[in-house]
Amino acid sequence: MTETAISIALSLLSFMMTVIWGEPLLRTLRHFKIGKIIRVEGPDTHISKMGTPTMGGVMFILPVLLITILMNATILIGLEVFGRAIVIPLAAMVGFGLLGAIDDWEGIRGKRRGLGMRARTKFIIQVVFAVLLAISLKYLLGVPEIYWPGYDKPIWIGIWYVPIAAFIIIGASNAVNFSDGLDGLAGLISVTAFISFGAIAILQGQVFIARFCFTIVGALFGFLWWNVHPAELFMGDTGSLALGATIGVISLMTGQWLLLPLIIIIPVSEVISVILQILYFRMTKGKRLFKMAPLHHHFELLGWSETQVVQRFWIISLLSALLGVAIALV
Repeated sequence: MTETAISIALSLLSFMMTVIWGEPLLRTLRHFKIGKIIRVEGPDTHISKMGTPTMGGVMFILPVLLITILMNATILIGLEVFGRAIVIPLAAMVGFGLLGAIDDWEGIRGKRRGLGMRARTKFIIQVVFAVLLAISLKYLLGVPEIYWPGYDKPIWIGIWYVPIAAFIIIGASNAVNFSDGLDGLAGLISVTAFISFGAIAILQGQVFIARFCFTIVGALFGFLWWNVHPAELFMGDTGSLALGATIGVISLMTGQWLLLPLIIIIPVSEVISVILQILYFRMTKGKRLFKMAPLHHHFELLGWSETQVVQRFWIISLLSALLGVAIALV
């Protein structure tokens, strides 16, 4: 059975598992009234989304976790579908997913209703998680620290690897989080990123990473079944923080993290738009560079429909990711 066939089979399995348990999860979330609270300062078109079930990241995290555990158990019968190295990206997904779930819960039922966890507390926990993951990648797995386009051997950067890797994990996690504001946007962008890094992993011969990536792809397609416009379910920080951190870890495991800003160009642009908006606001004492940040809201207020923003952003993301994979082949 070829590597591509195994990856596709895992993707289809995770898709079916996610779709099948989607309806029971939705009923549970609606029963306990775990619904999204929409910001008052957001676009008026989003008011209709008030109360839509959130914390939907659980929908794809659990199937990926279950499949990974079951496939690792196949080693008992002489098959090796996933290697032990997959424990680290899986830990990133579960750890950041739990952090996001706590943040979502705080924003729905906690003392800071509508706000979630304090930003400082959330950031400190992210730093701790990211540093532990970075240390594990360097000292437990010994991953290739960086590949330079056109040079076929990994370059070692020594003690700088841990802080750089931690920054990448935190940055990717928050970047995907910023892009999670429109129906299907974060999911489609993440699918594109995992397919891209899955392809890179196959080309490198890192079959276990590739299989893990395509398992996530299938689960995300299952989630998108419920998340496309008009969304019946939002992923919330439970999903967006988990996806971003996992993308960051996978990019580090392939050594191709220099291509990460290109492969996730939309989330990176969303973060940059927020930073520029804040800096411009402070420098001009109240003026705005964009109509609203993150960037997707700016285009909504320019008159683009939500579907137009999502589809056009995804087209840009897809083309940029293809360019990233092409550079990895150099």
